[in-house]
Amino acid sequence: MFKTLQNAFKVQDVRRRILYVFMMLVVVRIGSQLPVPGVDNSYFQNWFETQGGSAFNFLDAFTGGSFSQMSIFALSITPYITSSIIIQLLTIAIPKLEEMQRDGEDGRKKLNAITRYLTVGLALFQSVAMAVGFGNQGLIPDNNVWKSIVVVAALTAGSAFLMWVGEQINDKGVGNGISIVLLINIVSRIPSDMGTLYETFVSGKTYAKAGLAVLIILAVVVGVVVLVVILNGAERKIPVQYSKKVQGRKMMGGQSSSIPLKVNTAGVIPVIFASSLMSTPSVIASFVGAGSGSGIGSQILAGLNSNNWFSPSRPIYSLGLVLYVVLVIFFAYFYTSITFNPLEVADNLKKQGGFIPGIRPGKPTVDYLSNLLNYIIFIGAAGLTIVAVIPFFFNGVFGANVSFGGTSIIIIVGVILETLKQIESMMVVRNYKGFLDD
Repeated sequence: MFKTLQNAFKVQDVRRRILYVFMMLVVVRIGSQLPVPGVDNSYFQNWFETQGGSAFNFLDAFTGGSFSQMSIFALSITPYITSSIIIQLLTIAIPKLEEMQRDGEDGRKKLNAITRYLTVGLALFQSVAMAVGFGNQGLIPDNNVWKSIVVVAALTAGSAFLMWVGEQINDKGVGNGISIVLLINIVSRIPSDMGTLYETFVSGKTYAKAGLAVLIILAVVVGVVVLVVILNGAERKIPVQYSKKVQGRKMMGGQSSSIPLKVNTAGVIPVIFASSLMSTPSVIASFVGAGSGSGIGSQILAGLNSNNWFSPSRPIYSLGLVLYVVLVIFFAYFYTSITFNPLEVADNLKKQGGFIPGIRPGKPTVDYLSNLLNYIIFIGAAGLTIVAVIPFFFNGVFGANVSFGGTSIIIIVGVILETLKQIESMMVVRNYKGFLDD
């Protein structure tokens, strides 16, 4: 990684792009400290601390602390992520969108425009919900219509600006703009989480206990990172043989190739979907001022809170973990089913004269790919679940209440690896251009 960056900085164009990304991220972090006008930040911080729920830890981690500070970037790029997922899902149900997806560059531009409009709409909706829900509870002192409009405008504009920053990083930077913005938000929370771990397990302890705690923390973090790297890089290669055919006076074909199937085909999407779905009831209950007390509703919300999982004093709440695991596996299969179509792959192989050795073309190939894909998806989903659950275990058993968890590590490792690949591709393209120019 360091060698790649060192070589990249030797190339003027790549160095300029990397520095541009760095400057844009500085702008993002400065904006994360700008408060929304008319908001009582101290009240919101106190309210956030009293909630202590995983739903808000999850949001705060993805917004880089902007949510707890109620800055203009409190919504972060979550509306854009949500709108992108919605558009991707709708391309299956709406033929017009599916046609745009197949139209190449022009279709992609149209889908991006629709995604932008939907992002602004979702940001506006979420801003209104926050202004009404939090404002009526005292977030906005002397709340009135005009103050609420200012809050809604600031939050919506902040989310739209971050979307623009991500697109600028795509065009003038190294790509993966939205992912890089999300990455810097998550990374910005690491120092405070490390401070929390220090206060909980190291401060005030004897040298032996403190040293053991540090070793265990490092071992857990390194182990999870290694597992994520293996999970992201693991793939199953399906051998493909192409038949020989005569074109003119030449014999063409006969080559051997392979279809790479990633073990973690859905990436971090299943974990994000599952975490978002589990946190939604708690967020809605907090907006309307419900969920407190000892009723059945409060107990259900407590079971959905990952901070209560693995708690020795409240084992019944760990049943929520079962629902979480089921959701991760379900979304892994669901998302992969809309991104990888065995029937389409089998048809393309047949048209190109390719076949899988030992498998007949047509339906047998479709069945083979489907069975193999189901097996691989389960392995990937199991790996994702293990990575996500390990931090929950330490949070519940040892009280390590941090926002930095398995989902964050998956995103950090995935974005870093993908960005390095983008930088290496830029350097390769430059070398080819230099060779052709010579």
